[in-house]
Amino acid sequence: MGTQTKTLAEQVADGIMNLIQETPYKAGDKLPTEKELCESTGAGRNTVREALKILASRNVLEIRQGAGTFVSEKQGIPDDPLGFSMVNDHVKLTKDLLQVRIMLEPQIAALAAQCAKEHEIKELEEILEEMEAAMKKREDYSELDTKFHTKIAQCTHNIVMENLLPVIGKGVAVFAKEVAQTEYDRTWISHRKIFCYIRDHKPFEAEMEMQYHLLYNTSRYEEEQNGL
Repeated sequence: MGTQTKTLAEQVADGIMNLIQETPYKAGDKLPTEKELCESTGAGRNTVREALKILASRNVLEIRQGAGTFVSEKQGIPDDPLGFSMVNDHVKLTKDLLQVRIMLEPQIAALAAQCAKEHEIKELEEILEEMEAAMKKREDYSELDTKFHTKIAQCTHNIVMENLLPVIGKGVAVFAKEVAQTEYDRTWISHRKIFCYIRDHKPFEAEMEMQYHLLYNTSRYEEEQNGL
């Protein structure tokens, strides 16, 4: 099989990617202007623009109209890397995602309890307080729930975990959408306990509480599906 030749725009995109990695640019940093990139890459403006669009489509860059081009906070992680949006059997997807979360998230909570910095614990608490306020009003808190669980994963400071964030986030979102009955009080207590164990740097307790939380959710979902 022959090697597929990259287009000029793809080659320039690779060059810009190298620039980001070697400088290095951090998430949120602004890139040089199109004119400066044209000069550094030797490519025309249209080619540079196409290269920037390629990197934006990969969530490496974020193009802000009138402000410039910035390194994306998503750091190249696709929104749906495993194609969950293409799965039609939502019941099986929900069950399978819960299985994967049970494998991953208790250990993630334990590692977060060991590695979380003080400012991250504060950020996690702020998310929790927003979520609790929504629960008290019996409002939809699914987006905050996703933020809470993904923030715990970020607290591990594990670079591989960063690429698993969409799996965790999607798992939370799918469950929230599929479950028929929201148990606000039990959910509030469970999330508060998980947070407290992470805050107090108690990995074993954080792991056990997260496992209990997910096993309970799994049991609850199965009961709903069985009409109990």
